Amino acid sequence: MSRALGIYIHVPFCKQKCVYCDFYSLPRREEDMDAYAAALRAQLFETDFSGFQADTIYFGGGTPSYLGPRRLTALLETVSAACPIASGAEITFEANPDSAADAGDLSALRLAGFNRISLGMQSADDGELRAVGRVHTMAQVRSAVEAVRKAGFDNLSLDLIYGLPDQDLSRWRKNLAAAVELNPEHLSCYGLKAEPGTPLYARRDALPGDEAQAEMYLETVDFLEGRGWQQYEISNFAKPGRESRHNLKYWALGEYAGFGPGAHSDFRGVRYAWARDFEAFLRGDRILSETQRMTPRDRAAEWLMLSLRLTQGLDPDIWETRFGRPFAPFLPFLERCAAAGYALREGSRWHLTPQGFLVSNQIIGELLDNLQKE
Repeated sequence: MSRALGIYIHVPFCKQKCVYCDFYSLPRREEDMDAYAAALRAQLFETDFSGFQADTIYFGGGTPSYLGPRRLTALLETVSAACPIASGAEITFEANPDSAADAGDLSALRLAGFNRISLGMQSADDGELRAVGRVHTMAQVRSAVEAVRKAGFDNLSLDLIYGLPDQDLSRWRKNLAAAVELNPEHLSCYGLKAEPGTPLYARRDALPGDEAQAEMYLETVDFLEGRGWQQYEISNFAKPGRESRHNLKYWALGEYAGFGPGAHSDFRGVRYAWARDFEAFLRGDRILSETQRMTPRDRAAEWLMLSLRLTQGLDPDIWETRFGRPFAPFLPFLERCAAAGYALREGSRWHLTPQGFLVSNQIIGELLDNLQKE
């Protein structure tokens, strides 16, 4: 029986790099795109997919929509030729609003097999968008959503960012209301972090502080859950049954294989990442920037960390069956978290509350320390 696999394809091209972005991205150059698509096809055909079947495929970036329907369709056909694709597979591509306004192009992608779009809205305020280097407007967001629906897509995700420069709770609430009005099936809401090495890092004093961001986060949870979106992960909300199946693979320790420079994989028991070297990738040099063969203890630590990102949380029975370790040593700390309002026990499961998600790094760190003491 074939094992389920997620496939991630990285498309690094962007019209302009946002001031907060530390992902691997490059200026959009038409002359590079055919060469890059050819290199991706070669890498896919070089990979041994025997024993696997892809049930999620995700084109991320960068801005994959800049490749255009011809290249994206050819790449999806290559995936299908290299690895069996399960019936009903979730097939997603990311797009910016300025590159997703042509219903004809979107219809071609829908006919090719794509069935989910993740649209980088980020804000409903044009001033906020300009402040972080976004190249679209809110009017383009509305036009893109209209084109997406006209093309027949019924699974749309919108990305939003809170904690933008000089943003307050009132402005963030207006962004949430504007996103809800567009009626997507899925919403990802991320707190802005000024990463070292990005242009935003020099302006980090203009960002709302931790307390303001925490207030925005808690407002997000209440606002969306009151309007039909269920939180299923720290930053992700969906209408019933519309969770991102691909991203759930990451959080549930599913297997996935990434392609393109900067892409990460957890495939055949090994975690690895391809080097962020565009020219080497075009030459066919497959350079790894990191690789780790996962031990049982590594997997146990990952399971603790990733399960607590999800609202379903930790199941002691799964822990003990999967890893052969007792769950009891974690209980005193989890009970202290519950007393502080950071965790809840429902049935046998433990999960974090919204307040707990705000301090999840500290909670996870304590659990991992307990694991190391065994």
